[in-house]
Amino acid sequence: MRKFLTVICVIISSSIYSQKTIPNVNLKTLDGKSVNIEDEVSKDKITVLSFWATWCVPCINELDIISEVYEDWQDETEVEIIAISIDDARTQKRVKPLINGKDWDYKILIDKNQELKRALNISVIPHVIILKGSEILYRHTGYAPGAENELYKKIKEFSK
Repeated sequence: MRKFLTVICVIISSSIYSQKTIPNVNLKTLDGKSVNIEDEVSKDKITVLSFWATWCVPCINELDIISEVYEDWQDETEVEIIAISIDDARTQKRVKPLINGKDWDYKILIDKNQELKRALNISVIPHVIILKGSEILYRHTGYAPGAENELYKKIKEFSK
């Protein structure tokens, strides 16, 4: 029984992080326009995908804190952050009003059918993915004050 559980855990763990590139998925802009995530990601610079939802307080706290230093991060590393809402049909109507009340300079996209979330095996938010081109370099889940510093270290490391 123990061997069986170990094998199951290994299979689940490997499948969670098996995706090495960003999948070809269409998302929506706040204006309802359909865009392909591959076209939105910079081909030669670092891009951070931050998966969040209107009901996720740690997600909003993380995006608020990063917003305060985002301009400095862009000046130093040319990073672009794309905040991708994974709100479901019931809560998607809250995205635009929440964004209007924030001073976020991020590109905001909506994963309306949660297709990208499923393709990347995202089960916990906040979930941050660092990309160079379409290659996934780093993933992080959860947020605690100070986690943005670790994220910035990774961005600097990968932008060299």
